Amino acid sequence: MASLIRTHAALLVAGILTFAIMGAGQSLYGPALPAFAREFGLTVAQAGWLVSALWIGSASGVALMFFRGRHVTPRHALGVMVLGAGGVASGIGWWPTLAGSVVFGMGYGISTVVFNPRVLRAFGAKGPSMVSLLNAMFAVGAILAPLGFVAIGSNPQLAFAAVAVICALIWLVAGTDGRAEETVAAAVSKPYRFRAGLLCFGVVCIGVEACLIGLGPTALITAGASEETAARALSGFFVAFLIARSALVFVAHLVPAFGIYAFAMCGAAACAIGAALFPAVPFFIGMGAFAGLFFPGFFVTASRIMGDDPRVTPTIIAAGLVGGISSPVILGWLVGGMGDRGFFQIVAGVTLVTAFISLLLLRRYNAEVLRG
Repeated sequence: MASLIRTHAALLVAGILTFAIMGAGQSLYGPALPAFAREFGLTVAQAGWLVSALWIGSASGVALMFFRGRHVTPRHALGVMVLGAGGVASGIGWWPTLAGSVVFGMGYGISTVVFNPRVLRAFGAKGPSMVSLLNAMFAVGAILAPLGFVAIGSNPQLAFAAVAVICALIWLVAGTDGRAEETVAAAVSKPYRFRAGLLCFGVVCIGVEACLIGLGPTALITAGASEETAARALSGFFVAFLIARSALVFVAHLVPAFGIYAFAMCGAAACAIGAALFPAVPFFIGMGAFAGLFFPGFFVTASRIMGDDPRVTPTIIAAGLVGGISSPVILGWLVGGMGDRGFFQIVAGVTLVTAFISLLLLRRYNAEVLRG
């Protein structure tokens, strides 16, 4: 393992730092939106288009990687993030800021597709653990960035300027050996195998994760919690999320990937049922731990089964984006006519059905991963 780390040090360090700054950048949008709204004379709802722009850019980056991924290196991804964060930080007008958010999101999508499969391949049997490490660092950045935002006087331009500078520094760390990683990515040993049924598990898990993060605090308030309690519960959710992903670093290479997914979905279902029947806050926090296991379990399973073709990872990430973008809208509409625990009842139903199906298919998918 030590020799692998030395051989791929530039890739691993750049990946860890990039995922941390991705988490930081995304979490900055929440506290920065009111400041942007004041600066550009917008309502907070109008300023919220910055968040939509981030996700539109991310989807565009993933689509680009589907067609051109073989030729894109970590430095390309970081360069796009520098340009995007710089555009948001420029403060020269609403439309340039919105465009900067789209470009920054594009860097997100490209980085996700660039780093996850390369790290998975580079570290062999320990690849799943290293992928878990990358994704754990995303949570670290998401937790720390709002604190830093307050420390610099809640200045959004300064915050995104700092993100741009850090991305530029990571660009230097990434080095010039991207060609070696590109060669690995180009060496296709398993053809592209599109698996619609398997991808549905990604749609569901990322959709549930997005709903918990985006709608969970409001659902807690509807269920009787105060706004302060709901905010603290979201922080607790992310702490549990981080702890779970950090634990995977030590065990992900020892446990079948789809087994991790099935276990996580079962745990999330149990917590959602608890939140629907009992005081919701502790169960919501508990769901953070299981949500932290969703993506690593799904990504490793799908990568092993669907092949090494450069189009595989963009397809996997696109499935997650479908769930992440559509699920909060659908769930927000569904809970409108339900009671104060409607959100948790729907989440419980979705996770319980998914857990049941994943357990039925557990042996089949584990066998396919081994054959792959």
